[in-house]
Amino acid sequence: MEQRHLGRTGLRVSRLGLGTLGWARDTRERDAADQLKAFWEAGGTLVDTADVYADGGAEYQLGRLLGGLVPRRDLVIATKAGSVPDPDRRFDASRGHLLSALDASLERLGTDHVDLWHVHAFDPTTPLDETLQALDIAVSTGRTRYVGVSDFCGWQLAKAATWQLAAPGTRTRLASTQLEYSLLQRGVEREVLPAALDLGIGLLPSSPLGRGVLTGKYRHGTPPDSRGASPHLAPFVAPYLDDTARSIVDAVTTAADGLAVTPVQVALAWLRDRPGVVAPIVGARTAQQLDAALSVEGLSLPQEICQALDDVSAPVHRYPDQDWSEL
Repeated sequence: MEQRHLGRTGLRVSRLGLGTLGWARDTRERDAADQLKAFWEAGGTLVDTADVYADGGAEYQLGRLLGGLVPRRDLVIATKAGSVPDPDRRFDASRGHLLSALDASLERLGTDHVDLWHVHAFDPTTPLDETLQALDIAVSTGRTRYVGVSDFCGWQLAKAATWQLAAPGTRTRLASTQLEYSLLQRGVEREVLPAALDLGIGLLPSSPLGRGVLTGKYRHGTPPDSRGASPHLAPFVAPYLDDTARSIVDAVTTAADGLAVTPVQVALAWLRDRPGVVAPIVGARTAQQLDAALSVEGLSLPQEICQALDDVSAPVHRYPDQDWSEL
């Protein structure tokens, strides 16, 4: 699998990442092992997890597989901290919480460091400089090699990166940002992606298959074994089952038929090759689903197909994004 630099860093990662959101919940350990081995054998390196996935179960499951199944040195392990199971405070990016959470993640993963550590979300109740200090400490103490953020909007990302550049004595720079991005969700193109490109921060898209909808599996109803039929994930899928999404899925399916490939391959190839994108993070329930995603490696979409998909899925961005002359 082709490797790409993560932002303006020396870290190289596979241009497709393996997500573990469903591990230890919807994905059994044997299936997780099959996924990890298939991913590694395909040349994949970037494995993404978080301390809140299955209440730490995903990290623990990944840790059990490291070393024995796949050499730790062959993988780029990324995890996150900052989301908390507290209805009164969904995010805690305080220095104390972040560093304690990182230590707990390392224990579950069975390693002395992660390669990439993300703040899971912006915390409006914690001063941003305190959050960034935690990132500095994590790097300087060797607990992580690189840092990034997740689910920061455009101004939040720009503020964090600018603060790091301006703060005296600060060594750490944001390497990456992770947000949802797909043909069904192109909101990052409004402000986040331009900011990331300007700042040299690599984008790691989550839910690159539109929460599974871009596979085409929901075109004729909701399969009983899908996320859309799951009690805890059905609300996650529901927003992408409207008429607008349906027209985009139809276009992806038409393109796939014309190229004699699958909708999964078309949707992933379109996103993987967008400006600023480093590695879409693919979460699969089974090794077979992952194999379908990994098969995109040899596919590059013709320009006319990319343009057609751009047109059918284009978000409405008017004032103040367009030039005055265009209004």
